[in-house]
Amino acid sequence: MELRRADERYPGGDRAAGIETRHAFSFGPHYDPGNLRFGALIACNEERLAPGAGFDEHPHSHTEIVTWVVEGELTHRDTAGHETVVRAGDVQRLSAAAGVRHVERNDGTGPLTFVQMWLAPRESGGDPSYEVVRALDDSVPYAVPRADAVLHVRRPSAGERTGLPDAAYLYVHVVRGTVALDGEELGPGDAARITGARGVVATGVTDAELLVWRMGER
Repeated sequence: MELRRADERYPGGDRAAGIETRHAFSFGPHYDPGNLRFGALIACNEERLAPGAGFDEHPHSHTEIVTWVVEGELTHRDTAGHETVVRAGDVQRLSAAAGVRHVERNDGTGPLTFVQMWLAPRESGGDPSYEVVRALDDSVPYAVPRADAVLHVRRPSAGERTGLPDAAYLYVHVVRGTVALDGEELGPGDAARITGARGVVATGVTDAELLVWRMGER
């Protein structure tokens, strides 16, 4: 197990424009050849947008983009004709496939926080696709078949133990609260990268929320 703490994330965004970003993996000007990916995961960005702030239309290709809204409302528009407002607890997936452009904005009156995760598909090309699952329940895994990956949400209360899935690659991101994992405490923004995960258990030190990726061999 390798731990990556919140303060190790690479800073990004544009504070003057109301955008604050923290990158878990090598990204843009923060090139780190030793931190390019883990399993299928190639980005895990914490994003904070002030009211009225956002990312203007920009392209993606050959990437599975999964977004988890923590607080506020995210407005999404793309060149495939989708326009959606994604709220806290919703999961959004944009399969960029051979290419798509999209806009992401905070058109609400309050702050917006979301976690955006990019996964590399096993095969490139194809047609873009999009979906939103509202209020994803803890007991319902969210599969991203193109990347051979499954997202699990865990919300242990203080003192509660929750088993994590076995996986060739297991990535655990703490959204809120504190958990104990293999004798280590992880707080908001911390992450664990576990190879060959078997029988891993997370315990809530406080009430917590975790995003857990189960990924296959690459």
